[in-house]
Amino acid sequence: MPQELFRSAHHACLMFSDLGNEGGEAVQANQFLIVDGDVGAIIDPGGNLAYSELYLGMTRHFPPSKLSAILASHADPDIIASLDRWMTATPDAKLYVSTLWERFVPHFCKPGKTTGRIVGIPDPGMRIPVGRHELIALPAHFMHAEGNFQFYDPVSRILFSGDLGVSMQTGPDATKPISSLATLPRGMEAFHRRYMVSNKILRCWARMVRELRIDMIAPQHGAPLVGEAVPQFIQWAENLACGIDLMGEAHYQVPA
Repeated sequence: MPQELFRSAHHACLMFSDLGNEGGEAVQANQFLIVDGDVGAIIDPGGNLAYSELYLGMTRHFPPSKLSAILASHADPDIIASLDRWMTATPDAKLYVSTLWERFVPHFCKPGKTTGRIVGIPDPGMRIPVGRHELIALPAHFMHAEGNFQFYDPVSRILFSGDLGVSMQTGPDATKPISSLATLPRGMEAFHRRYMVSNKILRCWARMVRELRIDMIAPQHGAPLVGEAVPQFIQWAENLACGIDLMGEAHYQVPA
């Protein structure tokens, strides 16, 4: 069953966190459903492991035929590998993905499935209508993909952050929001040191998101961050050495 992250009279945000476990061989991943009135959008719908249960779970809250937008933070398999099936199940939905990936994601589909249905998000981002409101596609390039976006919902004040804010947890543990980063959750530091490209990028991101009112950061892996954990994470990320900051000649040697 999905976790309800936010609900008002006409707006809801739901998180699915325990789909496609595959005996622990596949990384845990979250999928998100935004419903505004009678219109919906899905964020990072995942791969084929998650598709069937996600589709069925969605029908309990929202008719998939009313889906207007499929939002992809980037083009990894755990983000969008199920695209072919979603293109069939939701004939009116558009796929929003970075312009860098709009000619790559059709490789997930049968010929012609995506014709006229991909909206390339330009590097500066854009506003995406969902019902009576808009989601804001925020630039998140090189965190970790070169064409990468996060999605901010001004109604719920949730930042759907993709691979930023990740912790490595089980599906059930991912339903328990983290309210303090006095002790970092499992895998958070190691993940960010490897998957984020550089501290320069994280400093740019921190400056940008401090302009927003954020009540929750909901990453694609692990538990959402709430309360004090939100500003704590922004400050932690802003000061993190990562990616190419940590690499040198010793990492580039011909194997013995």
